[in-house]
Amino acid sequence: MSQSPHSAPHPEGLSMLEKRTIEAEILKEVYETLKASHGEAVAKKTIEDSVRRSAIEQARQFAAAAPGGTSLKAFQDVMPLWTKGGALEIEVKEQNDESFTFNVVRCRYAETYKAMGLGEIGHLLSCNRDGAFCEGYDPKLKLDRTQTIMQGASHCNFHYTYEK
Repeated sequence: MSQSPHSAPHPEGLSMLEKRTIEAEILKEVYETLKASHGEAVAKKTIEDSVRRSAIEQARQFAAAAPGGTSLKAFQDVMPLWTKGGALEIEVKEQNDESFTFNVVRCRYAETYKAMGLGEIGHLLSCNRDGAFCEGYDPKLKLDRTQTIMQGASHCNFHYTYEK
């Protein structure tokens, strides 16, 4: 028995970049509509809160589908969804059961959002999801990141830890 598309953590065959691009097409219109009616601050806060809630819910679905339960290893095993098709070019610095550290040296999510005219909220559409994902996936999974390409840095510095 196959899962319905709504219960699957990720649609089969679709890269995460393709999924995020589709989501951004409608969120762009929501953002512009809210900005016109309620101002930029309200529009940004609404996008931030909505994307965060979405990330937590999607992470819960990934957690429920994790074979043997959540762990840093299970999290690492789904990373190819985010990097598929060269969406992220990463340099792994450390990878074990308690720590996963890498730099993103090219981010096509940032490139895509900028090309769509969404550079000013790209961090809300994408980077905002990363920490929220940890909350929904497993509270023992923590992310420490101090910079992103989306906000002008040369690379994104991800450091995930998993508390035993």
